[in-house]
Amino acid sequence: MDAPFSQATRNKNLSEMASRPVDLLVIGGGINGAGIARDAAMRGLRTAIVDKGDFGGGTSSNSSRLIHGGLRYLETGRLRLVFESSRERRILLSIAPHLVWPQAFVFPIHKGNRISLFKLSSGLALYDLLALFRNVRPHRMLGKQGVLRVEPNLRSRDLAGAGLYYDARCNDARLTIATVRSAHDHGALAANYVVVDDLERADGRITGARVTDRVNGTSHVIHAHVIVNATGPWSDELRRREQETGLLYHTKGVHVAVPQERLGNKEAVTLISPIDGRILFIVPWGELSYIGTTDTHEELNADDVRATGKDVIYLLRSVNALFPRARLTPHDVVSTWAGVRPLVHSPKANKPAAIPREHLIKEGPTGLISVLGGKLTTYREISAQVVDKVAARLKELDGRQVGRRPPTDKEPLPGGEVKDLDVLVRDVVGEGYSRETAEYLVRCCGTETAAVIRLAQSEPRMAEPIVGGHPAIKAQMVHALRREMAMTLTDLMMRRTHLFYEVIGHGVPEAPTVVDLASEELGWDAGRKASELAAYLEEIQRSMAFRDELGE
Repeated sequence: MDAPFSQATRNKNLSEMASRPVDLLVIGGGINGAGIARDAAMRGLRTAIVDKGDFGGGTSSNSSRLIHGGLRYLETGRLRLVFESSRERRILLSIAPHLVWPQAFVFPIHKGNRISLFKLSSGLALYDLLALFRNVRPHRMLGKQGVLRVEPNLRSRDLAGAGLYYDARCNDARLTIATVRSAHDHGALAANYVVVDDLERADGRITGARVTDRVNGTSHVIHAHVIVNATGPWSDELRRREQETGLLYHTKGVHVAVPQERLGNKEAVTLISPIDGRILFIVPWGELSYIGTTDTHEELNADDVRATGKDVIYLLRSVNALFPRARLTPHDVVSTWAGVRPLVHSPKANKPAAIPREHLIKEGPTGLISVLGGKLTTYREISAQVVDKVAARLKELDGRQVGRRPPTDKEPLPGGEVKDLDVLVRDVVGEGYSRETAEYLVRCCGTETAAVIRLAQSEPRMAEPIVGGHPAIKAQMVHALRREMAMTLTDLMMRRTHLFYEVIGHGVPEAPTVVDLASEELGWDAGRKASELAAYLEEIQRSMAFRDELGE
């Protein structure tokens, strides 16, 4: 079905979840939960998915924004994970070409690095082999002068050479939203801002969940034959309600965005930090480049994770050592984001980077199925394995035969129905928009850009930019409210668009205008408008709190 995915849809979905039992209730609307809901709905299961916040509002919108084979996993011998990741990268490039894009990476090697040029060359050859030689392009090795032609601002002293290889970057938040929307198109009932208060039980088995609608405070009971816990960093909290012990090892990943002209990179760069030997990435993103990621174990609340002054200094020092003319300081940081990796604890790992990124599917004593660990790139395969487990459970319960795995690898995600994005860009330019705006809209919305343009044509103000100098237009916000279940100002500024991250000052002067647009659609009163602005300012404060620590 092609029904709007809006606040009205959300309210209706929540009522339907509570009116009669569902086959599957997915708790957690990150990328794994979204993928599970999509796979299950495509198999014909009556599926519901809820999240205590926005879909993708946790780790899934605070990643390194990479869909990659996992070059660094070769060091620890995880060849199967690299093979699987390479296959999934190829699939996502196909089903979501507007949200997942090929990206060249330069991996420079300097004398004294823990990885030699020979080892890198051998690793990249194996990387191509595990991708069955079906990557965007095969890798090639560069000598010193070849490296400096590609990245002239790279430190030339002790430069031995580099590898040029290919992976992909993505819009992680919008990939999650698109996956939930696809689940909805196949009949899944989806509702964000619904918190699970407790699990319902009968005869020692879980039979449902008591939930609260965070928008209006109403409570509901959702009865379900099977419940999947896909809450990422919060998974152990839910598992403990079955008296299960914790299995997760949380590590924090921090990223900082700086103006690309200050850093001077031309492509994405994979680098070895001279501080601790960790592999980091520098990735171009519009007029910015972002740097990440840290990998530190901390006992922290996943709801409160943020970049600290120590995190920021570590990333900037690491990059300045490789790009000495940049001389980046904390003052150059436009934005930060931080997420928690819910890794499955491994007693053999002696440091966070050594902990396996493989996932674990575990069934608890009262029937809760939990998916733990994993990585963004492999969410589709993880989801299929979870739904296989759900199908087996349903067969035990009532003998039903659930359909085989659906073509989640073939059916495009919403907006991804056209492979040649340049055709869409030319169409938007033909409507009178700049190429920059056209490319931006297509990268966000794909084939649905036409719907955004129709909105912009319906009222002149809708074609106006939200922030001067940035290609996002007001019609995008209305589209997000009507068809992408945006419920808050923060949803709009952080996840439906990236204005929060991409604009100096985070679009604060323009935020009241966006609040007014949302108010017209969602009926906010003056009190709600004020609280939305306050909540957005709080997100900014958390993102930039490192400056206070450093006295900036």
